[in-house]
Amino acid sequence: MSRHMKWNLWLPIIMVVVVLMIGLRQITVHPITGYILCFADLIYLIISIIHYEYMEKLISGEMLSAGFEQSQVQKNLLKELPIPYVLTDREGMIIWFNRSFQEMAGEKAGKKNITQIFSSLYKKVFPQKGTSKDFCITLGESKYRVECRSVVLNGLESAAEESGQPGQEESGDVMLAFYFFDETQLIEYREESRKKSLVAGLIYIDNYEEVLENMEEVRQSLLLALVERKIVKYMQGLDAIIKKFEKDKFLFVFEEQNLEKLMESKFSILDDVRMINIGNELSMTLSISVGVNAPTYIENYESARIAMDLALGRGGDQAVVRDGDSISYYGGKTQKVEKSTRVKARVKAHALREIMLTHDKIFIMGHKIPDADCVGAALGIYRLSQTLGKKTYIVMDKDCPAIAPIVDGVMRDKDEEELVFVSNEMALQLRDKSSMLIMVDVNRPVMTECPEFLKQEQTIVILDHHRQANDTVKNAVVSYIEPYASSTCEMVAEILQYIPDKPKLRTIEADALYSGILVDTDNFVIKAGVRTFEAAAYLRRAGADVTRVRKMFREDFDHYKIHADIINRAEVFMEEFAISTFDGRGLIGATVVGAKAANGLLNVKGIRGSFVITQLDNCIYVSARSIDDLNVQIIMEKFGGGGHLTVAAAQMKDVTVSQAEEKLKRLLISMKEEGDI
Repeated sequence: MSRHMKWNLWLPIIMVVVVLMIGLRQITVHPITGYILCFADLIYLIISIIHYEYMEKLISGEMLSAGFEQSQVQKNLLKELPIPYVLTDREGMIIWFNRSFQEMAGEKAGKKNITQIFSSLYKKVFPQKGTSKDFCITLGESKYRVECRSVVLNGLESAAEESGQPGQEESGDVMLAFYFFDETQLIEYREESRKKSLVAGLIYIDNYEEVLENMEEVRQSLLLALVERKIVKYMQGLDAIIKKFEKDKFLFVFEEQNLEKLMESKFSILDDVRMINIGNELSMTLSISVGVNAPTYIENYESARIAMDLALGRGGDQAVVRDGDSISYYGGKTQKVEKSTRVKARVKAHALREIMLTHDKIFIMGHKIPDADCVGAALGIYRLSQTLGKKTYIVMDKDCPAIAPIVDGVMRDKDEEELVFVSNEMALQLRDKSSMLIMVDVNRPVMTECPEFLKQEQTIVILDHHRQANDTVKNAVVSYIEPYASSTCEMVAEILQYIPDKPKLRTIEADALYSGILVDTDNFVIKAGVRTFEAAAYLRRAGADVTRVRKMFREDFDHYKIHADIINRAEVFMEEFAISTFDGRGLIGATVVGAKAANGLLNVKGIRGSFVITQLDNCIYVSARSIDDLNVQIIMEKFGGGGHLTVAAAQMKDVTVSQAEEKLKRLLISMKEEGDI
């Protein structure tokens, strides 16, 4: 019996003692009254003892009977519980299970250990003492959510309470209680609901104007009809509703379950439209974007619109699927066609000038390890800002050997009080509310010279020719990103021509802009279009000297020998890829040497793409180059890098040269088998 029950039965006995003490005191005062109280107390004592003996046995019997009945009821309830339930020891050895678990496990219920029944359950995932964990497991075709609770059993619980000693619970035995909740139907309903949800998408014809202006008028209508028929027929095969809302733009909506078909085909409509040829000199290309898994249909459309901006920013002729923060790319195998019109350049030039006029301080920042294109574009914008009478600074933390001739020339030509280049720390100190930032030759925050400065600045302008990635700066007030451009220097040269103030370039600045075009086009061989030569002509008139630029970027003899050695050690992989490695630790300008060697390997007959893996002090640098039909950008993106269709690069950390080479080879094999390259 419990202590509380015993105290309740002993209460009459206590009252006997109290009355007896009162009676003995009364004997000395009123003897008759005292003797009567003592006599009555004696009778009450006898009755209380008899009542205690009788009630103790009766209550004990009732409690035992009730406890037994309760135990039987609980046992039957657990046995017949519709939820499968099993008890094991801390090792997973089965101690007891109910009927539902037996029906669920079938013949496997006879196993001694629960890990033998469910392969996804093992000792390391079991919860610790007094905790619980949830698991998702599959048994046959059924899916279960398993709630596992760790229960501490202590046979000395009452003794621990009396002694008041802590830590007794930890010495008890541990049992694991598993509850199995069948969620097969729930998961099926969720999956069915997800498949039936609507997905929004957009289709743009990338080069509508460029294709039609080079065709006979009688064939233009036929070409557009064929393209539109291809698009509508393809979408009807996906049970999609498609609507043309502009001459070159389509909106479509379909169920999410059909998105898998679209992704499995890798958006074959891109190739189907590109193959249409009825005498057109240029092939029509499409950009497709899909927004999925947003909370509302409006947000799905907005996600598709953002994905379309990304597809166009990467050069078009590709599909982008945006699932929340996850983005997938398909296609992108062709080179972006250069636009003959300069309307966009003129509009961006005027917008840039207006924004610069509203700020007092202009900061210009490029990417880490700046090259000729980066510093050349920065100097072009620097001259524009100076012409507008603004305080201007180029953020460059460390000198780079690749641009040392340009930097030295700028330092010799500048005024004594003029501060052109500033470090990251100085830039952070100089910035204030009246400042703005212009990013050149980069559109990814992690690749900038000073990401911290980027976080603090509110007004940001981007001028770049690289294809956009997932982490492009989102809050830019002006974003001029043109993947078709040969270089950022070409874009800046065009902008300078449309500025009413007519900035007058210094000789070193014109040389820097010209050298940026020269390096990025590999002496006007790669991506050199009509506008590239027009920009070069403008710079030549501004004072750029071809011979002076050539002398400026002549190679050291040691670098020339290393360059030749890299080419000599190159391996031809899969009969179409050239791969070479070299140790660039301690070598000034090692990445530039690797990039030049990658360019040189493209001169080998039959080589579609070249890759040079350079080992630096803290990372592995990969330079990738191709002629025209191989998109090295999507290859480098697999390693976290990026670039252009024919020029790209990536950095890998925590790997050796041999490991990087092996990863590259495995990637080339898999992408070749899947038809991505």
